[in-house]
Amino acid sequence: MDKYSQELARRLPFQTIESRRYLSLRQAFHMARVIWKEKGTVHLPNQHFARYAIFRRRPFIVTVHDIARFRFGFDPETSIERLMLKLDVLGIRRATHIIATSQHTKDDLIEYLGIPKDRISVVYDGTNCSVFKPHGEENHNGRYILYVGSERPRKNLGRLFEAFAELKQEFTDLKLVKVGPVGRSQDYRRDVMQRLDSLAITDDVVFVDYVQEPELANYYAAAELLAYPSFYEGFGLPPLEAMCSGCPVVTSNTSSLPEVVGEAGIMVGPNDTSGWVEAMRRVLTDDELREDMVRKGLEQASKFSWDRTAAETLAVYRKLGAV
Repeated sequence: MDKYSQELARRLPFQTIESRRYLSLRQAFHMARVIWKEKGTVHLPNQHFARYAIFRRRPFIVTVHDIARFRFGFDPETSIERLMLKLDVLGIRRATHIIATSQHTKDDLIEYLGIPKDRISVVYDGTNCSVFKPHGEENHNGRYILYVGSERPRKNLGRLFEAFAELKQEFTDLKLVKVGPVGRSQDYRRDVMQRLDSLAITDDVVFVDYVQEPELANYYAAAELLAYPSFYEGFGLPPLEAMCSGCPVVTSNTSSLPEVVGEAGIMVGPNDTSGWVEAMRRVLTDDELREDMVRKGLEQASKFSWDRTAAETLAVYRKLGAV
């Protein structure tokens, strides 16, 4: 969400306000006041900012990236967090128009929040393929499967660990590299480590915290493949970044992921452990398949860019008479 906001702000010639995602009570009242007083159409590029627009009487647009919090929640979730989510829903429903970052997110808004379809436009996220690109350098760090993302139940890491443990019996030198923050719960990280221990792969899984884009691009470019087994994504930037980087993608066949990957990746049911093992084995052993996936991935990734996201967002503004 932060990346989306920053990329649009760089490309659209309109006044912007910089803000952290999570605000104190005082900051929240200030933000609500600023949004309420603005005379022109306001675009809130994060669905969690919709809570600050519930009293606004003039037009406003909200970008909804996903409704994961409304469908899955967090565990544990405080009473304040539940209240804030209800205010988010109220703000989304009151919006003049909504931008959804995938057709799947649009469908979710219609089904779960009851938003009329004519009030929703689909504008896909983008990525920067001048940063994420094949580098052609020799990999001196050994063979590894890459996962990029946080650690939450809907990310389905347990299934990936099971499939990797089975692959390790055949590919003894293979590693699994997980790039991304721990996530919300340290308890979940402890569960993850216990799971790795039970599968006897603790020494074969490498945890890397948040990294800047140039370093992340190197991880993609040197990986054997990206494994992305999530149950639910509103868009899914890692598969797109991987395709830009010439990294084959094996991902779930759920939510928005088929929209992002198209025909370029291998899609597997998120609960199909044997399917994950076979899909990753094919990429690891079939050079012709791998080359085809890389070629198709680069073609698919070329359909998405932040310039296109900005242009289509501007078209929504014009459609609504906001500019």
